[in-house]
Amino acid sequence: MISSVSRSLARSVRNGKRGIPSIVPGSRRGFVQPTRTERASVVDTPPSADLENKFTPRADMLGFKLEVPAKVQGTERPIYLDMQATTPLDPRVLDAMLPYYTDQYGNPHSRTHAYGWEAEAAVDEARKQVADLIGAESKDIVFTSGATESNNMIIKGVARFNKEKKNHIITTQTEHKCVLDSCRKLSEEGFEITYLPVQSNGVVDLNVLEAAIRPTTSLVSIMAVNNETGVIQPLKEIGTIVKKHRGVYFHTDAAQAVGKIPLDVNAMGIDLVSISGHKVYGPKGVGAAYVRRRPRVRLDPIISGGGQERGLRSGTLPSTLVVGLGEACRLARLEMKADHAHVSALSKRLIQGINSRIEHIVRNGDSNGYPGCVNLSFAYVEGESLLMALKDVALSSGSACTSASLEPSYVLRALGAAEDMAHSSLRFGIGRFTTEAEIDFVIEKIVAVVQRLRDMSPLWEMVQEGIDISTIDWGQTQH
Repeated sequence: MISSVSRSLARSVRNGKRGIPSIVPGSRRGFVQPTRTERASVVDTPPSADLENKFTPRADMLGFKLEVPAKVQGTERPIYLDMQATTPLDPRVLDAMLPYYTDQYGNPHSRTHAYGWEAEAAVDEARKQVADLIGAESKDIVFTSGATESNNMIIKGVARFNKEKKNHIITTQTEHKCVLDSCRKLSEEGFEITYLPVQSNGVVDLNVLEAAIRPTTSLVSIMAVNNETGVIQPLKEIGTIVKKHRGVYFHTDAAQAVGKIPLDVNAMGIDLVSISGHKVYGPKGVGAAYVRRRPRVRLDPIISGGGQERGLRSGTLPSTLVVGLGEACRLARLEMKADHAHVSALSKRLIQGINSRIEHIVRNGDSNGYPGCVNLSFAYVEGESLLMALKDVALSSGSACTSASLEPSYVLRALGAAEDMAHSSLRFGIGRFTTEAEIDFVIEKIVAVVQRLRDMSPLWEMVQEGIDISTIDWGQTQH
């Protein structure tokens, strides 16, 4: 009976039948492919929306009909510009996942019946889809719970496997916190860690990198795209340097790069890659690690169990999530060029719109970085006050993993940003479903809020009067 109900529900969802209860009260968003006529009539903003309510992605891009404004329990939802924290699940990904929630729910490691066989086949297909996106062999892909686990597994695994002969690891000061904390954990175990500085544009100095490699170095771990600034590291050049030294492996945390910029592990000389599902319009709770087999990279697993995933990551694979990751990677491979053009145009629109109306703004990081990540510092404005005033826009002041801290961004400080400028930074994350209307709305909001906060700032008043506040001795007291 249960199986019959599940199959009936799955067919209803696939056939676009209505009447299924919504998870969010008050929301009626049907995942139904619009007709060609409906697609042709779609514009950036639904006719019912006004300037204060442009909070929904374009229906023709999402592939489903928008029936009501984006509200949850009567509350307007802010425009989402935090794509480095997470991306929305592409409805096409959800469509691929649904049968594995309802019908094809077998354990992919069960080899004695059809339920297991079909789940295993789906996992194998997803493995190929992930591999194709980075130019790898499907057998080199290991599924994990996300990029944090992949980073931990790779960094700790390679270091511990080689600890008898090599005890040195190289990384940079601007890595994601999970990489830095993995390295700190290893330093407590007796490993030597070199944290390379970066240049003012956020890019590592290749000469400094090469000089840091020792005979005892086992791993160089440098991220592909920075999660706070969008800085793209020269992966191919780094791979060339690392390959000069036998027994040294090159790992890149590509959570912010996969599906956004072209990656080819062979052409770039990369041995190990960390991938996140929810950063590429896939589901949360799943990721992958690329672990090269030829020549083979050896590492100690950090999870023990049934020996799944080549013995590197034991545990039953969540086949539904894996299918979602595979589909997200397939779509990213097909649409990367179009996505990049779309994001680039909106990024340019955002920067020009703000720069033309507000002065004393600094863009943090290399201007040639990934355009979907724009990090701006607004002088004479306190960052937390700026965020609090922007209730209509979902933004971040740094990494989503650390932005709850009141400390200035360690990434921006590593770039040489002054503490006050690091405190006044905002990260704008633009993605596949962001619209021009949303960008225009954000520009208006940013301009209004920054001007209002500056009008309340005594520092801004002094600057307007022509006073060079950098010459003031703030430690001097009056009696």
